[in-house]
Amino acid sequence: MTDWILGLLVLLTAATATVVVLTRDPARQAAVLSAYGLMLALTMVALAAPDVALSQIGVGTAAVPLIVILAVARCERAVRASQADRAGRVGRPGDSAGDDQERERS
Repeated sequence: MTDWILGLLVLLTAATATVVVLTRDPARQAAVLSAYGLMLALTMVALAAPDVALSQIGVGTAAVPLIVILAVARCERAVRASQADRAGRVGRPGDSAGDDQERERS
């Protein structure tokens, strides 16, 4: 392959990696991580390593972003459940339910 195409792919890969690092939202970061994996796979194809490119597509473009999205969703569910549990046990500020529970304990 010509050198300018390889140089362009390397620059695009570096730019995509920078976007991954600068993205703060984990769900968006998973999507950008998938694009980064695709750029790496294209670079591997340009370097005549199709076996490595296929592995990168399977793992870096599909599996890792999927795992990240599933982990983020599970963490958000756990946080919501924890907040709901705390709200149910302890009365809201200004609510007499929390005061009644304290009086029953003493």
